[in-house]
This record gives sequence, structure tokens and C-alpha cells, in this order.
Amino acid sequence: MARKTEKTKTSKNKTGAKSVRATASAPRGGAAGLKRSRHPHGPERAVQSLAGKVALVTGGNRGIGLAIARALALRGASVLISGRDQKALESAARQLRKISERVRAAHCNVRDPHSVERLLKLVAEEFGRLDILINNAGLAHPSRQIAELSLAEWQEVLETNLTGMFLVTRAALPLLGAGGVVVNNLSVAATQVFPGMAAYTASKHGALGLTKTLREELRPRQIRVIALQAGATDTAIWEQFWPEAPRHRMISPETVAEALVSALALPENATVSDLIITPTGGPL
Repeated sequence: MARKTEKTKTSKNKTGAKSVRATASAPRGGAAGLKRSRHPHGPERAVQSLAGKVALVTGGNRGIGLAIARALALRGASVLISGRDQKALESAARQLRKISERVRAAHCNVRDPHSVERLLKLVAEEFGRLDILINNAGLAHPSRQIAELSLAEWQEVLETNLTGMFLVTRAALPLLGAGGVVVNNLSVAATQVFPGMAAYTASKHGALGLTKTLREELRPRQIRVIALQAGATDTAIWEQFWPEAPRHRMISPETVAEALVSALALPENATVSDLIITPTGGPL
């Protein structure tokens, strides 16, 4: 998609978080509706607008997170992506600004409470509120039986996939209002068991329990909570435990993102509680 991009600059916010930002300011309002837009991976078509919405996507520098951030930006949302890899984060931000100037990027380690606090302070200072939280940051581990799985590997996965989700959500709650949405990217490992993937499976099962509890606690505040459970998706995570996986049989991150933003665009009084999307051909 060819369009003139805004000049950008990198600065350090007074919160201490590095922010890569466009010179143009993000809009604060706007009504949802249908508009024509060209997706970078397909032809021009009508898409549901999320103009005026503010979204935070953790782990938004690659894979499903980047695809979701792209879909949100395409629909007019102001998007802040976070991640640990600064180089990948800056690359992702450049890609997203080809679609929209309403993009910010900030370094964050979701396992670090102080890093998470700085990230959400940045959201508050930049936008004043949060409408959509995408808890996407996560990792896996090499395929090992429990007897061979190290404590360090166990802790890294649980602290990222479960504790990190808890920390970000807790810090974001004061910024979310009625009509807001929390999306927790769980994968189908939240309900299935995969031998050799004990830490990953445990983290996702635990994250599903956290998601269900959060949903009930936020109902009185009219905040929706979506459990995103994607099956085999063609991302780099497979390199961590199954490099030879048949990628041609997987769904794309863009497919997952399209399904999610369709759910996000529903009226605020309707919720897709569990969004399960898998390859039509079944498990790998």
C-alpha cells in the first residue's frame, strides 16, 4: 500500500519507556462504521472501522501480535505495540506506519512489574485511556519430557505467558472503561495437552482460568473478555520446539487477526467469549 508516511522521531518519555512515535497526534474520537480500505495482503474491500479506539498489543513486534496490530491500524485504531526485541519493535513500527501514522512502539518485558508499569503510564500519557488490550506476549520451550525440563525453562514460560498476562492486565484495568475489550491470546493449548510441552501447556491452561475469572469480574463494568484460541499458526514460535513442522498446513497470522477484529467490531453489548480458529485440515 503506497502512501506518504509521517516523519518519525525516537524519544524517551518521562516515564522512562522508549517511545518511537510519529509527529502527527492520534485522534481521540470517531464513530465506528464501514469504509473501503486496501489490506496489504489482499484486494480492496469493505472493513469495519475501529476509528477512535486505542489499542495496546503486547508482543506486537512479530507473528500474531504484529498481524493483529496491522489489522487494528488498518481499521483506524491508534495502536501501541510493545516487545522486548528493540530492533524487531522498530522494524514492526515502520511497517505499521505504512498503513497509519497513529502508531507508537515501546520496549516492555511483561515479566518485570516495573517495566509493565512504565508501559501503562505511557499509554495513559499518550492517549488518556485504553479501549482494547491484546495480551499477546508469550513464548514456548524446546520439546522435553517433564523429567528433562529444567526449572529455569519452566519459570521463564510461566512468568511470561501467565504472570506477564496478569501484570499487564492488572496495570491496564484503571484505563479501561465500559465497552472496552481484553483479549488474551491463549492458543488451543489452553484446552489440549501436548506431551513434551508441560510448561507451555500449564501456562496456557492457567491463562484460560485467569481469563474466565477476569470475564466474570469485569461483567459489571461492561468490559468484554475474549479468549483467543488459535490452532497451528505459521509463526516463528515453531522454531523453539518443532522446526520441521509442516507450515503449509497452518493458518496464517493474518487469518487469526481478521477473525479477531471481526469480533472486536461487534456491538458493545455482544461478546465472542471464546474465539477458536484452527486449520480446516485438522491437527498437524
